[in-house]
Amino acid sequence: MKNLIVAAALVAAIAAPAQAARSSPDADLARLLKGRVAEAPVRCIPVSPTDGNSVQIISERALAWRIGSRIYVNVPQARAETLDDDDILITEPFGGQLCRNDQVRPLNRGSRIPKASLLLGNFTPYVRSRAR
Repeated sequence: MKNLIVAAALVAAIAAPAQAARSSPDADLARLLKGRVAEAPVRCIPVSPTDGNSVQIISERALAWRIGSRIYVNVPQARAETLDDDDILITEPFGGQLCRNDQVRPLNRGSRIPKASLLLGNFTPYVRSRAR
């Protein structure tokens, strides 16, 4: 019994610093958007596998696409809390665009079964702020 208690305490001591080092989703998003200002939201964004635009998943919060010098942030309409920054995002763009109400599916890297579909919201573009 004593060994079990010691083992549990050791596991807790090892896990606590790892969890403490992980930043919050809001802090991750703020870090990504530092020095940028929001423009008016748009309904659709262009996506192409050959353009090199990539999506970044902000755990439990949002999706962010880099297209040119802009970062487009999308907060899904529901279930954003299921997002994990280690997920792979499955998208099926129609006509080279992703739009509001399109469905995307996160896939955990260690699984073959995608998570529940997420409905995209509007895309908010962020551009570098002009220093005055």
